[in-house]
Amino acid sequence: MLKQRSTDCQCICRLNRSRPLIVPGQGSRMGVIVLAIACSARSIVVSATLGGRRPAMAAVRTGLDRLVADPAPLAGRRYGLVCHPASVTHDLVAAPAALAATGVGQLAALFGPQHGLSGHTQDNMIEWAGGYLDPRYGVPVHSLYGAFRKPTPHMLAGLDLMVIDLQDVGCRVYTFIWTMALVLEACAEAGLPVLVLDRPNPLGGRRYEGPGLEPGYESFVGLYPLLLCHGLTIGEIARWLVGTQGLSADLTVIELEGWRGEPWAQTGLPWVMPSPNMPTLETALVYPGMVLFEGTRLSEGRGTCRPFEIVGAPGIDPDRWADELHESDLRGVRFRPLWFEPTFNKHAEQLCGGVQLHVTDPATFEPTVTAAVMLTTLRYLFGDLLQWLDPPYEYVHDRLPIDILAGSPDLRAGVEARRTAADWRAAWTPTRTRFRGLRAAWGAYERGG
Repeated sequence: MLKQRSTDCQCICRLNRSRPLIVPGQGSRMGVIVLAIACSARSIVVSATLGGRRPAMAAVRTGLDRLVADPAPLAGRRYGLVCHPASVTHDLVAAPAALAATGVGQLAALFGPQHGLSGHTQDNMIEWAGGYLDPRYGVPVHSLYGAFRKPTPHMLAGLDLMVIDLQDVGCRVYTFIWTMALVLEACAEAGLPVLVLDRPNPLGGRRYEGPGLEPGYESFVGLYPLLLCHGLTIGEIARWLVGTQGLSADLTVIELEGWRGEPWAQTGLPWVMPSPNMPTLETALVYPGMVLFEGTRLSEGRGTCRPFEIVGAPGIDPDRWADELHESDLRGVRFRPLWFEPTFNKHAEQLCGGVQLHVTDPATFEPTVTAAVMLTTLRYLFGDLLQWLDPPYEYVHDRLPIDILAGSPDLRAGVEARRTAADWRAAWTPTRTRFRGLRAAWGAYERGG
């Protein structure tokens, strides 16, 4: 029997705990589906319709919405579906239900990435087990963040098509794009065609910045060389992987309709958190920089209601840090000094001093430069209170997590050298210039603006 993990998001509402649903699996095995906490539960829809008034069509149509409207690519095929709680239509119907309701093709297997098919594993680097039948559709559920991260031939047996519908957040270290890469690799080996349903980059398609990925620092938070904040959609990344990185999959992308690089707030689409610590659009906006704090011993706000927007540790003087940051030439952001106690993860139930980021101008805000300056100021203000986390991290045991996240040791070197905001911008300009060519070659959309 698979056991429910004690990973409830305690900071949100203790009344909204997950309820385990025990379902029979094959033979004597039992499966457990843990429904996501209330913040994301409405994205798990059993039927193809929702009660009440259906929302109007959004200004941007996702690949899923377009496939539901014209499901011809599914005709006569048994298909697998890689999805998670954010895989929903514009009116919040879950992808499996929406596609099954078309009556075209046959849903034959479900595959879930990190955090689980239902988004139930709260913390980072918690594997989950598949190997059960989904009670709604009677199909096997396979984990791609457990014993296997790449689909096995057994998982793909009997399929005619693989459909991928995952919501990325525009950051190299968010693992869903690398789950897609491994699915593309497995399907290429099996001769199985792949259909990727595109979704907007929540940060928009015009922002790209930060460090690249150097050879030797590849991991499951960076299998191929993208910028930390890449500005691409998941469909564009899929085409780039097949076109340049040797993944010879038979790939089709159902593109977005009506998207010209706008940030999520302008798409008209509902926000469903793609992972438990990505609750809001504000979180997604700061994440490409603040995720670097996962490589330190500071709390990055896990165990609070504002993960990645709050950061700190015992011993830090919040006012002193905020004052220094406000004098550091950082654009589009203010820092509010605060005290907090994480309910779990680093420094659980300890009083931490720190800051909360408040993005005042998303158009000029630079998430990676901001985080790099925050690390630099921590070092020269508080010395050894900034400590780098020891390995392992995302299956890598021989390199520091901060180097895996940043893509090289250069970030650490820059922190010790006390680089300023201008220094960080200059250091990353050559990589950004090279990346501009990649975007020009593989970008599918007119960005506008």
